Amino acid sequence: MLSERRLQVLRAIVQDYVGTEEPVGSKALTERHNLGVSPATVRNDMAALEDEGYIAQPHTSAGRIPTDKGYRLFVDKLAGVKPMTAPERRAIQNFLEGAVDLDDVVARTVRLLAQLTRQVAVVQYPSLTRSTVRHVELLSMAPARVMLVLITDTGRVEQRMVDCPAPFGEASLADLRARLNSRVAGRRFTDVPKLVEDLPEAFEPEDRGTVSTVLSTLLETLVEENEERLMIGGTANLTRFVHDFPLTIRPVLEALEEQVVLLKLLGEAKDPGVTVRIGHENAHEGLNSTSVVSVGYGSGGEAVAKLGVVGPTRMDYPGTMGAVRAVARYVGQILAES
Repeated sequence: MLSERRLQVLRAIVQDYVGTEEPVGSKALTERHNLGVSPATVRNDMAALEDEGYIAQPHTSAGRIPTDKGYRLFVDKLAGVKPMTAPERRAIQNFLEGAVDLDDVVARTVRLLAQLTRQVAVVQYPSLTRSTVRHVELLSMAPARVMLVLITDTGRVEQRMVDCPAPFGEASLADLRARLNSRVAGRRFTDVPKLVEDLPEAFEPEDRGTVSTVLSTLLETLVEENEERLMIGGTANLTRFVHDFPLTIRPVLEALEEQVVLLKLLGEAKDPGVTVRIGHENAHEGLNSTSVVSVGYGSGGEAVAKLGVVGPTRMDYPGTMGAVRAVARYVGQILAES
């Protein structure tokens, strides 16, 4: 275990390196921070931190810089989440509240996160498997054609045309709509198949084929495989940090193009708290020089998707964690009200 004083020295090194982009020396530390000890003591503490792998010396005559291990300890023990100011919170709220639909919410969230953190922003669309049904609408388009509209609790809207085996009257359609919503509204998608399996039996024999066809289309919509969608923005921000990447920025850009990689980076949506993965904690080799800060968002108390940012390991962790958490909270509120 590091002593309290050495933790303070590590915190000071991280803060200075993030702020100045220059390796940090003991003289600069004692001048800039009220550590209450002599430069010689700070030098000893820095030597101990280096021996334990928390800081490293990039060149012989240079000061020290944090390692992945040093950033990890900083995040776990030393970095409180920096709260957003009242004007920042109002600006977030106003910007997101103007959204007209789910696509607009996601697009605005990506833009906002990239601007606030000056990193690459990644936002996952709410997953259907973690959603609940808000309403199912059935509209007659022709005597034997129905439009099925599925509305989720996250504001996602899915539309499907259903070709029925026989004409289906308005009264029967209204009856099906009412019975269907009484069973599935407010229920999780995973529960729906069980809830509707005996529904055709509530109808006249001549209508059961059509009811079954409508239900089949509904169930297909619930389990579609292409539901995991992402939006990414702010990739150009990485060009401001070219010297933070050991050789070239190319592996980072290539990794960011792969949706599967990004979904793995964000992690499971069911974990709603702020997650920080630093450097080599990211399994993808191209992202070993980056950190990922992510958090779950959703309506109510449950996360339905993740959002986050990708940037160099030399990042303002308290500020980034605060921005990511604040944006996720507002997105959740908007989805709950939509």
